[in-house]
Amino acid sequence: MMPGVGVVFKIDGADSGGALAVVEHPFEVGGLVPPHVHHREDEISIVLEGEIGFRSEDKEIVLGPGGYIVKPRGEVHAMWNAGPTPARMIEIISPAGLEGLFRTVVDLTERGEAEMSKIVELATRYEVPIAEPEWFADVIERYQLSMPTP
Repeated sequence: MMPGVGVVFKIDGADSGGALAVVEHPFEVGGLVPPHVHHREDEISIVLEGEIGFRSEDKEIVLGPGGYIVKPRGEVHAMWNAGPTPARMIEIISPAGLEGLFRTVVDLTERGEAEMSKIVELATRYEVPIAEPEWFADVIERYQLSMPTP
């Protein structure tokens, strides 16, 4: 999906009448989902293994297996692998629809066309624009992450 972050489709929106979608995200060490904001959906993330950091507006937390966080629509948030080993999380998305963005990015990746500029354009089309909050540089530095280049 993004460099260092994958997606495994579990429950598609069509299977829930559009109410929700469920995906699993494996995170490589250093994997990062840059800051963005959802305008149409809420998310619940549950960590399955490893340590995943979450920043939503002015709140930051690192969660281990069994930890969960609610990311309501309208809040700028980011996620990253905060530990020294691979990590995984389940994400419940309500209502469904965002999984379409993930599928399109997977298709682009498989064709070797997943440039960051195309991902940013797709995210905007799905009303999930990439954000640039002032706190992001600090997260990058503290966790030694690297932002995908355009």
